Amino acid sequence: MDGMSATETLTVPKTIVLVGLMGAGKSCIGRRLATALGLEFVDADAEIEAAAGCTIEQIFDAHGEAAFRDGERRVIARLLDQPPRVLASGGGSFVDPATREAIRAGAISVWLRADLDILLRRTGRRNNRPLLKRGDPRTILQGLMAERYPVYAEADITVDSADGPPEVTLNRVLEALKAYLAAPESQAEGATE
Repeated sequence: MDGMSATETLTVPKTIVLVGLMGAGKSCIGRRLATALGLEFVDADAEIEAAAGCTIEQIFDAHGEAAFRDGERRVIARLLDQPPRVLASGGGSFVDPATREAIRAGAISVWLRADLDILLRRTGRRNNRPLLKRGDPRTILQGLMAERYPVYAEADITVDSADGPPEVTLNRVLEALKAYLAAPESQAEGATE
């Protein structure tokens, strides 16, 4: 409830983009965050599937990851050009330099950071993760963490995804957003010094 009261004075000037690996909670927390802030929630993966007329797995199988990333880049750019909302991005989207720059220019990025065991447990619940079908999920996730975590660290805000009720992580995000939005002048000054 503490996080919800924090939203009473929280005005979000631009889209909030949740970034992180699969299983970090981007969709789960994103829906709750959108509700708490009175914004629309959009899942980039669902938008990509709607635009392509097939699943992400089918896109990967038929056209490869490069084609998927190209479509993802276009869809995210389109979504960022709309009124503020909460956007759950795909795990690899923020790694793409053009997409990362578009997010940096037009949104507030929030990295939902999660440890390996949490990611394994959460991703094991669903069988629709094309990247995890290429071998041992633990090894693949470890590799993705090594590759992507340094890039995710460039996000505006970092919040640890809790291993527990989603409300714990939601409240962490709300408090971090409140702190971030309360000090835009000091952040801008810090960037120029």
